[in-house]
Amino acid sequence: MVISSSNPHSKEISIRKRIASIFNKREDDFPSLKEYNDYLEEVEDMTFDLIDGIDVAAIEEKIARYQEENAEQIMINRARKAEELAAAMAASRGGPVTQSENDGGPSQSSQTGQSTQGQYAPTVAGGQPRPTGMAPQPLPLGMSTDIHGYAIDDEEMLKLRAERGGRAGGWSLELSRKRALEEAFSSIWIC
Repeated sequence: MVISSSNPHSKEISIRKRIASIFNKREDDFPSLKEYNDYLEEVEDMTFDLIDGIDVAAIEEKIARYQEENAEQIMINRARKAEELAAAMAASRGGPVTQSENDGGPSQSSQTGQSTQGQYAPTVAGGQPRPTGMAPQPLPLGMSTDIHGYAIDDEEMLKLRAERGGRAGGWSLELSRKRALEEAFSSIWIC
């Protein structure tokens, strides 16, 4: 697969993403650190050669052969990465992934009795996790939006927000008056 692009950085990024999705073994997949480092070095050499256009046909053949021989391990590692991503997203939301957020089936870790924070996150084509995020919220009746899609508040709503915001911070009109009077009378000197 030859990628021609006017931007060399986008070419490098796309090659690195592709290689990382295929050569996705981790340190714990190897019996020793030396073997893992040798694996990383080989992958990086192939990546540099692809970016520089050196012996592309031989490298593409090597990648295809590796992909065929290790298809099951590649998919397992992709699923493990997706599970870790789901756990991280759940942790950032403040709670573990529940069964309803899952694909409905028990995870491998629940079958073996181990407890993990995340569950397998279903993926879309290409092995990438589904994007999750905030969906656009409908506006209340009578509200309009500015050019960026944000709700525009009228003057009454702005006054109400300012009042509520002050109270939420502990400020009140009575407190302000009391403080002004104390400051005024404390500066008076009686001789």
